[in-house]
Amino acid sequence: TQSRALSLSLITNITNFALGSIMCSCFHSPIESCPNFRTDFTLQVDMVLNVFFLLYFGLRFIAANDKLKFWLEVNSIVDFFTVPPVFVSMYLNRSWLGLRFLRALRLIQMAEILQFLNILQTSKSIKLVNLCSIFLSTWLTAAGFIHLVENSGDPWENFENSQEVSYWECVYMLMVTMSTVGYGDIFAQTDLGRIFMVFFILGGLAMFARYVPEIASLIFNRQKYGGNYNFNPRRKHIVVCGHITLESVSNFLKDFLHEDRDPANVEIVFLHHIEPDLELEALFKRHFTQVVFLQGSILNPWDLTRVKIELSDACFIIANKYASDPDTEDASNIMRVISIKNYNSRIRIITQMLQSHNKAHLLNIASWNWQEGDDAICLAELKLGFIAQSCLAQGLSSMLANLFSMRSSIQIEDDIWQKYYLEGVSQEMYTDYLSNDFVGLSFPEVCELCFVKLNLLLIAIQFKQIDHRNVNMMINPGKHVKLQEKTLGIFIASDSKEVKRATVYCKACHDNISDPKLIKSCGCKENLLASENQYCNGDSIFMLVGLCRSNKQVSLVTDACVVAVDEWESPLSSKNKQQNKENKEMRMSVNSSPQNRRHMTEVMDGHVKRFDSTGMFHWCPSKDIEEAILSRSEASMTLLGGHVVVCIFGDKKSALVGLRNLVLPLRASNLHYHELKTIVFVGSLDYLKREWDSLSNFPKVSILPGSSLSRANLRAVNINLCEMCVIISANQNIVEDASMQDKECILASLNIKSMQFDDTIGLLQANSHGFTPRGMDHSSAENSPVNSLKRQTVIMEGNIIITELVTINVQYLDQDDEDDPDTELYLTQPFACGAAFAVSVLDSLMSATYFNDNILTLIRTLVTGGSTPELEGLLAEENTMRGGYSTPESLAKRDRCRVTQVALCEGPFAELGEGGLYGDLFCKAMKTYNMLCFGIYRLLNLSLSFSCFLRCHRFIITNPPYDLELKPTDMVFCMMQFDPTGGHSGNTLSHSSPSYSSSKKNSASAGPCNGQPKSR
Repeated sequence: TQSRALSLSLITNITNFALGSIMCSCFHSPIESCPNFRTDFTLQVDMVLNVFFLLYFGLRFIAANDKLKFWLEVNSIVDFFTVPPVFVSMYLNRSWLGLRFLRALRLIQMAEILQFLNILQTSKSIKLVNLCSIFLSTWLTAAGFIHLVENSGDPWENFENSQEVSYWECVYMLMVTMSTVGYGDIFAQTDLGRIFMVFFILGGLAMFARYVPEIASLIFNRQKYGGNYNFNPRRKHIVVCGHITLESVSNFLKDFLHEDRDPANVEIVFLHHIEPDLELEALFKRHFTQVVFLQGSILNPWDLTRVKIELSDACFIIANKYASDPDTEDASNIMRVISIKNYNSRIRIITQMLQSHNKAHLLNIASWNWQEGDDAICLAELKLGFIAQSCLAQGLSSMLANLFSMRSSIQIEDDIWQKYYLEGVSQEMYTDYLSNDFVGLSFPEVCELCFVKLNLLLIAIQFKQIDHRNVNMMINPGKHVKLQEKTLGIFIASDSKEVKRATVYCKACHDNISDPKLIKSCGCKENLLASENQYCNGDSIFMLVGLCRSNKQVSLVTDACVVAVDEWESPLSSKNKQQNKENKEMRMSVNSSPQNRRHMTEVMDGHVKRFDSTGMFHWCPSKDIEEAILSRSEASMTLLGGHVVVCIFGDKKSALVGLRNLVLPLRASNLHYHELKTIVFVGSLDYLKREWDSLSNFPKVSILPGSSLSRANLRAVNINLCEMCVIISANQNIVEDASMQDKECILASLNIKSMQFDDTIGLLQANSHGFTPRGMDHSSAENSPVNSLKRQTVIMEGNIIITELVTINVQYLDQDDEDDPDTELYLTQPFACGAAFAVSVLDSLMSATYFNDNILTLIRTLVTGGSTPELEGLLAEENTMRGGYSTPESLAKRDRCRVTQVALCEGPFAELGEGGLYGDLFCKAMKTYNMLCFGIYRLLNLSLSFSCFLRCHRFIITNPPYDLELKPTDMVFCMMQFDPTGGHSGNTLSHSSPSYSSSKKNSASAGPCNGQPKSR
């Protein structure tokens, strides 16, 4: 009611003012006239309007709380001088213009009235209308006063000095006066007019100089990126928000728009509340056909409407990886998720999180649905998980980072290390369905066929259960697992076109084709039916127990959860069939043997808790931090060897990095207790006390308080005998200069590398398992290369140090490389060697998750050591791990493959290390040990002597070709099956195999293999 009354009042005031202006302009005597009320239509209309003003005045007076203050209001004063003259003119039949121009002051209320009517909603529009109404009302009211006094004259001059000037001429004169132009064509002649102009110039000039520029900026300087997104129904679009900077956008676009991606007609809409700088704007212009930038906030529903987020295919939220307060950054991103889900619950969201414990808050959002594609990429969890896996297999962090990142192929003709490294860099992970011709074959057989015949590396499979609701993934399962129809394979290949070979493969049509490029779809329907009849039977159905997650929450089903079925013969060749027959007994899966079941019975103890409640990690009762603290002398007497040293920089004010994410993969239950590497943290005790609650339930964890830059502390923990030294800083984000963020890590790395040690202790302990170089059998003393080592001064070199850095600071890590400062991270030598890791490489996971969410599941499984939703829910409730009793179900979860490294210097593969082919090694490892090889860790300088090859730089080769010649100093990345005996049973995989011949190189033969391959 109030809004209607105000709007009606405004309309009548504007009408009355317009009527007065018309009367001033049309009549010969603009100030005074003698009209007849009965015949003058304008006077009648004016009377009606003023009757309304009188009634409205009465209503306002009745509704006013302060009656005295009411008489002094602007609206009341206007009514005093405008309403009574109309009634007097009707009585006298004589009209005087008087102070009717004061009606223009009512325009000041225009902004308020339009807000009541819900016409003005934004602050910009309200401000604009308010400025314009004040300026106009002042201008028009002042013009009315000049019009009155100039046409009337001065009273003390007997009104004889008047001049006839129209109202609009007065409006023109005041505008010229306010703008300080002053043409002089129209000017005030009366004394009253001139006195008024003196004061008006002071106020009008100030108002003109202030209001006009601001009005112009609001009208003409509209937001450059304030429009709406033009939705095209024939084209998908995604929305990207959060931390929008040149670095984050460059990394995202470089991977999302990579040419190796499947052709996708997707437009990217960036939404940010700050206008982009020149560099970022130039980046958007270079991708103008696929990128749109709009300025706004994801927390504003109006801006969500502008970007058409309800029609988008997904929404990406990028986090500030270098935020000084990670929890605050995570809270901001969670609020963005809430805003989006509140606007439309069906929108798929892929968000980055900094701390793993903050993922639990996403579960509190009712519409957050993992099954519908929503996902959270925890940077701390993955970053520290990558580093932890490098402690188990050096260089693995760089290899996995290259696999989920899209890289263009760079060809190098020279036979240098970059040639082999870059060939592996161009490999990525892809998924596609396997041909029905693989139905009924075991996973090792399919894996070998794909590698030899199709030039593809199959590392995992995914399938639906019988009820078609649960999706299960198995990484390198045992040979007793047979493939069923519609099995999804996860491959490592150079592009998606190559992966299509596994889908279109037809044994009848492609069996005799030797060139993988010629394998294309044949449309052989009869062969497909024959294959189904030949291989499909009741034994091909997977019988699953254990972990299950529905839909896209993939469960990782281990070999122990699968019922063994009959062995099938490989279709590759008759020679392979013969070898399968000869090795059949020794290649029987340990998981399906009675020995495995006996071992599970022996380990089970209902009164001892050795693992956590999920069965995925080693566990021990919580202990006080004082029990884990070592003094410098105690650490020196411990004679540590083969351990992991973690140099952590931080204090009581530093943000927590979440060291539990680093320890979890090193305490995975698929490692036996004697295989667990002791972890020694060197750093500030104040900082480690804050992290200890999350570390107190892990065995073999010690703390040496002190600075990681102290050489005395480093010598006390035997830094020269450690398996890996990890350097992490919690102080990275407190310095604005990116180049100075890693000063502590760089100084620590260079300090350790320059330290010199006497190798006497290492030689004396060479016959100890803890000090034996990996891949060398400590029992074979006669041929062991350790005997050739002389007592010497050892300098800390090689890849036993991994440092987390900002991307631009990797150039400072190694003073001997030739990397250009502008070189991309993946092309730098420290990254290629696995000695450096930057969190920026994880930006590629967002694009990979959008195109294929299975890749994130696989990476997370390989990196975290087996973190499950059950564990995440437990940590969200208590932030601590519970112990669990050993039951058949919990022990079965230990049976999952793990990534490790195998040396070719000794053991059953030593024969292939002397000039053998990688393809021969791949086939032998897969057939004999169910080991899936997927890369090589090779020395940069192959001319070095064997005595120093363990300490020198190495680089990674991802998915080498079949014909790559092996070197005796090579280390092989492989996925090894769980050994329930822990390596204590000598006959588990002991055998004496016949000479091994390759189908591709007859000269590559192998001698006896004495025992299982030695791994880290």
